[in-house]
Amino acid sequence: MKAKELKFQVYGQQLSALQWDGDGEPVLALHGWLDNAASYAPLANHLGRPMVALDFSGHGHSDHRPGEVATHLVDHVRDVLAVADQLGWERFTLMGHSMGAGIACLFAAACPDRVSRLVLIEGLGPPTTKPEDVATTLRKAMDDMAALSGKKKPVYSEIADAVEARTRGFGGLSHEASALLVERGLIPVEGGWTWRADSRLRLTSSLRLTEEQVEGFVRAIKAPVCLVMGEQGMGGNGMFSHRLEWLGDSEVVRLPGRHHLHMEEPQRVAQVINQFLAKHSSR
Repeated sequence: MKAKELKFQVYGQQLSALQWDGDGEPVLALHGWLDNAASYAPLANHLGRPMVALDFSGHGHSDHRPGEVATHLVDHVRDVLAVADQLGWERFTLMGHSMGAGIACLFAAACPDRVSRLVLIEGLGPPTTKPEDVATTLRKAMDDMAALSGKKKPVYSEIADAVEARTRGFGGLSHEASALLVERGLIPVEGGWTWRADSRLRLTSSLRLTEEQVEGFVRAIKAPVCLVMGEQGMGGNGMFSHRLEWLGDSEVVRLPGRHHLHMEEPQRVAQVINQFLAKHSSR
């Protein structure tokens, strides 16, 4: 199934997305950190539902935030709202993987009237910082930002080298899945290819929520939730276990697979999602 490219003008930036046709309520899909909209291509081919996968600011084909300013994860939440408004979607299914799952939780909590159902893959809320660590974390973030101009992105003489490097990224990734992300994630430069992604995405976050604040967001989610976790992924080590009790109407499904199981095991993941969506028909 071939995807269509979409463009949105959002707060002075152009954000890109991929769109797939299908039947049923539309799905807005949010990718993980340093990934892009192409991460949902394998799943779209099995899901069979109308879906738009957004490239977050600084990722994929979307613009970067204005130069020499700090970037904040929570800024993505208002971008999601702006994109949904431009699509004309008053109510939709929201899906997120990893970082995208964290952003999806914040959005579903802040805009419960817009989200009919919430699908989370390998993520439940954003990462946090302990209160006693916020001051030193902010200082490290400022130091990282000041040193950024002296750092250079890697240049790969062959695209295959970038694909191989991406397979060794967080959580591990198959060659096929890596190639999908790399195709949308590279830009030609002198001497070869380098990553399109904004270098600031790799810096220390200047300010994260506390665990208590994340609890407040998760408890505020009104939509039914399906959380899909990989047995060899982030969910397999129990890191989200203490957050599960904050969810209301929810189901948790663990499948064989790694962090990017929606790319590497798309048929199994799509089956779980479609069963969940059928059970909780749009309200």
